[in-house]
Amino acid sequence: MGKGSFRALVAIGVLVPALVALAFVIHPRGRAHLAAFFAPLPEPSRDAGAASLPPLVAARGAESAELRTLREDASAQPDARAGVRSRTALFALGADGEIPAGGDRFVRPAGLRRPEIMVRDDASIDRAVNHLTADAGARAVMTGNAVILRGGSEAARSTAAIHAALAAGLAAAGLPAAAIQRVADPDRALVGAMLGAAGLIDVIIPRGGRGLVARVLAEARVPVLAHLDGNNHVYVDAAAEPAMATRIVLDSKLRRTGVCGAMETLLIDRGYPHRAGLLAALLDAGCEVRADPALRPLDPRLVAAGDDDWDTEYLDAVAAAAQVDGVAGAVAHIARHGSHHTDAIVTGDPAAAAQFTAQVDSAIVLHNASTQFADGGEFGFGGEIGIATGRLHARGPVALEGLTTYKTVVRGTGQVRG
Repeated sequence: MGKGSFRALVAIGVLVPALVALAFVIHPRGRAHLAAFFAPLPEPSRDAGAASLPPLVAARGAESAELRTLREDASAQPDARAGVRSRTALFALGADGEIPAGGDRFVRPAGLRRPEIMVRDDASIDRAVNHLTADAGARAVMTGNAVILRGGSEAARSTAAIHAALAAGLAAAGLPAAAIQRVADPDRALVGAMLGAAGLIDVIIPRGGRGLVARVLAEARVPVLAHLDGNNHVYVDAAAEPAMATRIVLDSKLRRTGVCGAMETLLIDRGYPHRAGLLAALLDAGCEVRADPALRPLDPRLVAAGDDDWDTEYLDAVAAAAQVDGVAGAVAHIARHGSHHTDAIVTGDPAAAAQFTAQVDSAIVLHNASTQFADGGEFGFGGEIGIATGRLHARGPVALEGLTTYKTVVRGTGQVRG
């Protein structure tokens, strides 16, 4: 399919029915279809967790963090149909296929608020987990894009099955199956071919380990939307409500340790009166805490933090902890060590919250909410393809709006410049 041909082929009126067809195939018929492809994961080692992994993919000798991600991803697999269905109600498309800008129109079920004429833009995505195959395919269709998916070998069987279900859904909607393509060959040389495909691929969105993302950023001749690390912080201000602070810190770190939105460093204002209790809550929950000299005397279980700990994305039940001097100290620490991904403040002081959200230069900044909300679905995007920390085109969760670009359409009545 030539560049731009899918855009010309797809009428806006068929996009929503196509998504409904995709959702139907993914779940009722797709459930049995997928089962034929799934193979059991190996039992996790002790450091990967005690629970058995679900029968989703064939992975052998994978790192514990990867297995943990795949296991956590499996719990979301039944929601794939709901994620696809959410695309159909997310935006009211205009007659010309325009996607209206946001405004303060998103109030999420969790109570979060996200205040905020695009045309379609081809995309290419690379990732190793399962649900993204359905998510990316549906999002590409919704924005009138063709998409190339290259999944990791750890999830090869499940991504192949999901892709087959998507192709069936496209056919049922009268759209070309080639609109959602999958690179089945695991040869990594093909990644290089994609990175150099300027003029054929409009944008690459890498999802995976640091090595993959670093390679894409270093070698790509195609525009890239990506983040290298998720070295995220939660700053607990002196004016934080203790129960709220504990709840947010525990959720930010331990709800899912292997996701890019997990907290990696806890910053505590020296004026916060419940520092010891907050650290004890993390320790009691099974998290190793590597603390600076100011905090270590508060609990004998604290481990001394090294210089590298402030710059580490653990993706595990490990966190660094430092004491800082107010909002200014927190902002300075994040500026030195953060990755511009997701950072949060817990405080009851509106002025402190305003200062933090204005001065922290991250794609996502939260006030009194867990960093684990760093997900496009939670912000009203209906899911995301990735989180971008750059400054061009799209920043933060990349969803429908991020898979489009702009053009200027001018309608005159005979005006000239002469």
